[in-house]
Amino acid sequence: MSAARSVEELLPLVTADRLDTYEELLAALAGSDVWMLLWHGGPGEPESQYGSVEVAGHGYAPGVTSERELAASGWTRRHEVVSGRDIAAALYPEHWGLWLNPHAPGGGLGVPWLDLRRIAGGLDRLPAGPLRITEPSIRADAFYERLVALARRTPALRSLRRAGGRPALGAAYRVIGLDVDDPGERTAAAVRWMMSRAIEAVPDGLPVGTVAMADAFDPVAMWLRANTRPFYDRDAPGTPGQDPSRLHRHGYGYPRPY
Repeated sequence: MSAARSVEELLPLVTADRLDTYEELLAALAGSDVWMLLWHGGPGEPESQYGSVEVAGHGYAPGVTSERELAASGWTRRHEVVSGRDIAAALYPEHWGLWLNPHAPGGGLGVPWLDLRRIAGGLDRLPAGPLRITEPSIRADAFYERLVALARRTPALRSLRRAGGRPALGAAYRVIGLDVDDPGERTAAAVRWMMSRAIEAVPDGLPVGTVAMADAFDPVAMWLRANTRPFYDRDAPGTPGQDPSRLHRHGYGYPRPY
């Protein structure tokens, strides 16, 4: 088995049609250090501030991949060395990306904040982007019926939404958006039980994943909030004890087009 390649080895090999190489770069970055360029202050100081670049309307903090590249960059201010995973966790909540070796021929490479989120959370846990999200294209009525029946027995669950996801690498899958009252461990355990029972009714060959609707940074949750309505809603008519005046007039799932 060949040795893993470094970030510096992979940077010049990444192209728009080599997403496998880009994924290898993200994995290498997760296990490497980055020399972050400081515009103000010094390493660890409360007032320190990273440099910034803007590309196509998106902000990136510049960093370099080694002491050698730091010298080549000509940077005369201070810097700090941060692990790739730690800088990813620091930047993505502010919707900032990381721009590697901006001094290099061709201008280096930008890693968008959504991919930094994947590095911080685990590349094996979050699908590879760019992620294509659509309405589900494969019928799975029995699965949804069982899921709704189980949801009615899960008091902490407010609603369920659905979409189809196709990652840049890997198989297409069905995603279920979960909206809960309390994200604590008891709720998580109840939802895991619900999904494990419902999965038994999934058509063969259809992978299923879940996403928390409360996750403000997940692209699938953002798409679901903007483009869908629940196919199960605890507070909608049809649920015992609810007010019929709260009827969703155009049904569940996807809004009526205008």
